Amino acid sequence: MAKIYVASSWRNEFYPEVIKRLEEKGHDVYDFRNPPHGGEGFHWTDIDPNALKWSFEEYTEGLKHPLAEQQFNDDIFAMEWADTCVLVLPCGRSAHTEAGWMAGAGKRVIVYIPEMQEPELMYKLFTTVVGDIDQLLLAL
Repeated sequence: MAKIYVASSWRNEFYPEVIKRLEEKGHDVYDFRNPPHGGEGFHWTDIDPNALKWSFEEYTEGLKHPLAEQQFNDDIFAMEWADTCVLVLPCGRSAHTEAGWMAGAGKRVIVYIPEMQEPELMYKLFTTVVGDIDQLLLAL
């Protein structure tokens, strides 16, 4: 069984089903929405309700906040622990950064595209691209 880091977005409606199906198949899965230190994961608004309106200087200070440091450390530890990354689209910058880091570390990266989006050439850097959950499970 694989040790899987699932990279995606808080807004991704497919994410919970992916976690559920991977765990049902016996894989060890890191779920950023339910981090090991407890709670419901990190949100910038946990630091400041006005985080989305920060200046650049406020943002760089926010990166140093203990809550940001805790989540970052949890995510990095999980990325080092995992042997596989599943990038679940649609997602944003952080998830793509995580997948790129994992590919650069020599780990398997599977891109799961449950609803077709604009093609992306650079996904050729990753192990494979799949279009449904059954293909994802087979790729593992």
